[in-house]
Amino acid sequence: MAASDRRTSTLALAHALSAAERGLPVFPLSPSKLPALPSPHRDDPEPARCRGECGLPGHGVHDATTDPAAVRALFALAPWATGYGIACGRPPHHLIGVDLDTEPAVLGRLAREHGFTIPGTVTVLTPSGGRHLWLAGPPGVAVPNSAGRLAPGVDIRGSGGYLAGPGSVTARGAYRLVPGTAALPPAPCPPALLRLLTPPPRPSARTRRPSPHGGGRTGQGPHGEGLIRFVLAARRGRRNTRLFWAACRAYEDGVGDALADALADAAVRTGLTAHEARATISSAARLTAPRGAGAPRAR
Repeated sequence: MAASDRRTSTLALAHALSAAERGLPVFPLSPSKLPALPSPHRDDPEPARCRGECGLPGHGVHDATTDPAAVRALFALAPWATGYGIACGRPPHHLIGVDLDTEPAVLGRLAREHGFTIPGTVTVLTPSGGRHLWLAGPPGVAVPNSAGRLAPGVDIRGSGGYLAGPGSVTARGAYRLVPGTAALPPAPCPPALLRLLTPPPRPSARTRRPSPHGGGRTGQGPHGEGLIRFVLAARRGRRNTRLFWAACRAYEDGVGDALADALADAAVRTGLTAHEARATISSAARLTAPRGAGAPRAR
């Protein structure tokens, strides 16, 4: 190993130990941002569902720990590691990562529309020009991972997900803390934002039955009516974005097909063509489809 590689690996370990000291569970990453340690089950004839119960390292985010000795042991097994991952959703911080691939103004507009303020918190600049905002979630609330569901270019890292920690070096560059945020604790996630990040339970077949009092054709209900109002309130330049967001929420909540006509009608009323509206709703359906069911999930 070259001296520069050894230095990068040593720095990655140092940053990881510092994060672990703050209560953030960590594990080593390779330059590709993937877990550095290969799975111990990679040669098994059947896909393994093990999440570390076997006691062996190599389970990605499930290896994450705050124990300094265990962190050192993981990095000793992966001397090629150039960074570290921080597991989200784990105590004590129950970290929620807001991954902005676009301008922060996108999140600012979302905050204004839904009545919350983005708090000052740990912020990490990514090599691609984006940024990660660290927020603390409440215990007992599992925030799902998502890509583009909250808004285009806004991904969420929640339970079972991870963020590349500041100081990590990848093939595209380094992750760096925004000056002035290093000493901040992860700020509590605003309640209004948390509600957006935690979709309600999927309605049962019984609750999705058409209503005998009209409106049964769309199966709207209060949640569906809220999504339709959200689309109707779109201003010029935001019509397609709002429709896509609402359709993703509808499909993730299990009522996408029932609401598709009403959402399309609402979008047409704001100025989109029927073809544009249907194409956007179809894209949302493909994006939110479970893996292996129809078109693959896009990012």
